Amino acid sequence: MQDADLESLRTVADYQFGEGAGAALFPPAEHVEVRRSSTGRPRQVAREDGRRLVSVAQNGRFTLGVAGGRRLVDGLAHPAARVVVGDDSEPFVRDGKNAFAKFVRTVDPDVRAGDEVAVVHERGDVLAVGRAELDAGSMLDFDTGMAVMVREGADAE
Repeated sequence: MQDADLESLRTVADYQFGEGAGAALFPPAEHVEVRRSSTGRPRQVAREDGRRLVSVAQNGRFTLGVAGGRRLVDGLAHPAARVVVGDDSEPFVRDGKNAFAKFVRTVDPDVRAGDEVAVVHERGDVLAVGRAELDAGSMLDFDTGMAVMVREGADAE
């Protein structure tokens, strides 16, 4: 991949997930594969082993793969870019089922509805990745409703 492409991807990641996310998702010392559309626009970025880190939506924002979620969780300070759940929902979320507000223990206070997040168990394991359906305050306040629409559970990887 060209250095300009990599810098552009890092800039988008830093904007979307916070400072340091670009280096966490796309480390300088590691080769990543960029899969492009027929027009040349980046569509997916994968590790060398083929596991998807992110997909690039038409609007230029990233949707996370489980491998990308793990990199964000490992590379960013707690609780950035994550929603933390407990034992009650772990097996369901890991299997790709949605995370519900009543099971959310903590959440990045900057999360807004529509943001990409990693769903993490209290002990730190990444269970899934998906789109926040509620803002951080609502996730903690509500006893009903979907907190995260899970796109991919860790068991699917």
